[in-house]
Amino acid sequence: MAIDGPSGSGKSSVSKAVARKFGFHYLDTGAMYRAVAWWCLQQDIDLQDADSVARATVDLPLDMPLNPNDQRLMVDGNDITAAVRTPEISAVVSTVATNLAVRANLKSRQRALIARSRALGSGIVAEGRDVTTVVAPDAEVRILLTASEEARLNRRSAQLTKASVAQSEEALRDQVVRRDQEDATVSAFFEPAEGVVGIDTSALTFEQSVAAVNEVVTAQMPTQP
Repeated sequence: MAIDGPSGSGKSSVSKAVARKFGFHYLDTGAMYRAVAWWCLQQDIDLQDADSVARATVDLPLDMPLNPNDQRLMVDGNDITAAVRTPEISAVVSTVATNLAVRANLKSRQRALIARSRALGSGIVAEGRDVTTVVAPDAEVRILLTASEEARLNRRSAQLTKASVAQSEEALRDQVVRRDQEDATVSAFFEPAEGVVGIDTSALTFEQSVAAVNEVVTAQMPTQP
C-alpha cells in the first residue's frame, strides 16, 4: 500500500503503525532523499550541482531498512538515522528532492525494494510524496494524508521538542511550509489523485489517524487480519 502526504500530516508515524498491525514491511522514501543530501555533503558535493548530485545517487552505498521496528539508516557502514533528521539536513533536502534525475534514480530503487518485499511474500507500506501517483500507482491501497498548516507546524514542533532539538518558529515554518512548496513543484501531495483515498488528520489524534487508515485497508483488502 502507498501513503503520501505533506510534512506533519502524520504519514510516517501512521504508516509505521499500520505496517506493524498488518505485519507488512515499511519503506520511508523521504529518508532516501535525506540520505542523498547527507552523503553529498559528506563528499563535498555542491547540492546545487544537479548533475553531480544525480551521479552520486547512482552509486550511493545505502542500506535501506524495511523493518518498521528497526529503521536504522546506513550509508557506507555509517548509522545516519539521527543525522538525517537534523535541522541542517531538513533545510537542504528539498534541493535534492526537486532534482528530477535524483527522483528518477531513487524511484528505481524504491520500486526494486517494493518488488523485493512482494517476492518475499510480505505486504509493504511505502510512504512519501509521490508513491501513490508515481512510484506505486498500482498499489492495492492508496491513501493521501493531509492536515492544516497549523496542525502540521504544531506536530513538527512537538517532534523537535521531544527530540530536544531547539529551533526558531521562523526556521520551523521554513522547513515545513517552504519545503512543501518546493517539493510540490515536482510532485502532487496536497490533493488526492483519482483512486486515492484522502484523509484529513487535522483534528485527529495519532490513534484516530491510524484507525482511519486501518479502516480503509480493511475495506480495500478484506483478506487482511
